Amino acid sequence: MTDETLTTTHPPSDEGTGTGARDRLAVRLLLISTFVVILNETVMGVALPRLMADLDIPASTAQWVTTAFMLTMAIVIPVTGFVIQRFTTRATFLAAMSLFSLGTAICALAPGFDALILGRVVQASGTAIMLPLLMTTVMTVTPPASRGRTMGNISIVISVAPAIGPTISGLVLSVLDWRWLFALVLPIALGSLALGAVQLPNLTETRRARVDIASVVLSAVAFGGIVYGLSGLGAAATTGITTTTWTSLGAGAVALVVFVWRQLRLQRTDSALLDLRTLSSSTFTISVGVMAISMMSLFGTLILVPLYAQTVLGLEALQTGLLLLPGGLIMGLLAPSVGRAYDRYGPRPLLVPGAVVVSASAWGFTLLTAASSPWLMLACHVLLSAGLALMFTPLFTSALGALPMHLYSHGSAMVGTVQQVAGAAGTALFVTVLTAQSATLAAGGSGVVDATAGGIHAAFLVGAAISLVAIPAAFFVRAAPSPHGADADADADETAGVLAH
Repeated sequence: MTDETLTTTHPPSDEGTGTGARDRLAVRLLLISTFVVILNETVMGVALPRLMADLDIPASTAQWVTTAFMLTMAIVIPVTGFVIQRFTTRATFLAAMSLFSLGTAICALAPGFDALILGRVVQASGTAIMLPLLMTTVMTVTPPASRGRTMGNISIVISVAPAIGPTISGLVLSVLDWRWLFALVLPIALGSLALGAVQLPNLTETRRARVDIASVVLSAVAFGGIVYGLSGLGAAATTGITTTTWTSLGAGAVALVVFVWRQLRLQRTDSALLDLRTLSSSTFTISVGVMAISMMSLFGTLILVPLYAQTVLGLEALQTGLLLLPGGLIMGLLAPSVGRAYDRYGPRPLLVPGAVVVSASAWGFTLLTAASSPWLMLACHVLLSAGLALMFTPLFTSALGALPMHLYSHGSAMVGTVQQVAGAAGTALFVTVLTAQSATLAAGGSGVVDATAGGIHAAFLVGAAISLVAIPAAFFVRAAPSPHGADADADADETAGVLAH
């Protein structure tokens, strides 16, 4: 394949007002739909104690309703680079929302834990397609001069949706069964699917592309094996490390090495499933690394805080959800302003303070005990949300903006893959430490509440130590150069309006 065969898109200014309106319509539809599907990634966090009681399962098993979702996304997202190039925008959207709607229906009707996990996997398969589709579309229709603003608004979807998931979950669980978390979303998903089928325009030209089946298999074994093995360590803390856990981790590590080797060979002919030439940009690589640390902090915290609030402090699901609401609102309110600040000042003035604030909040969480006030938990969560809001937009924009246009779809897939693997690994790591320390304290004679509080403290301590790595790394993220220069400024404001309102 040659560069001429790559997917092409129109510049925002080439076709006049009609094109601008079409772009705005497409991005708005994608934005709303992606918000709905990503919201479900963490909607089960507050429901874990309820699931553990209703289905008689331990925390290490219950956390799979979130881990399985993220794990599936990590497996499917690498394929989306091929899908976005091979199929039209509308066809890709319809496939994604159909899968999500089907998975949501399965979850709503699930008679037990196995069916619930199946539904979550189907849901995640659709979600995995939506995220790269949104990011690739925005990068291709938005001039470089306004990407900070537009990506700032997209950060609302990528970071705020999972952040407010626990709040919505708490509100629903206060009056309804956990299955209603999905039953209430299903009409919205079906409505989005119907609207997209009628209104969504096609913004890309397809090209002939073949998917490398061996790469798909290697990707599934690599990411699936590693995350499954990490999750298995949670149960291993009480039952001992099994052969399955070691085998899973080993197979995942070997498959990852072979996957990388195969992609390096295939990208010579432009046929890689996940083009690793994206990593040749130091800005992209460092941004993705810092993003991974941030996602570990976000998803690990979203698992631990509800468990702490309900198991240790004895709060109801509704109270827990409301305590998490201010953090989600702060992320949403800050995202557009952070985007505008990025366009004006670049990434470092935002990233460095953001990394410091995230680390400070992580260390604040380590102060929580069985006797702590809920207000301390609230303050730490608000601080974490503010820090992440300062980081996500600069990271997304700098990472993708550092790539040439023909690598946007692969860059979006890489970002999505790292997000999900890091989130799943962070969840598994935090639960592993929690389970191990709780078991040790319980064996020493501590009560359930004290043992759980001690386990959560140990997990937060590990997370706080990891957060320190992001601070020096933030100094090395640079603003992506603008390939179009000042001539894009005239179109910047119009395209920024796609998401600004």
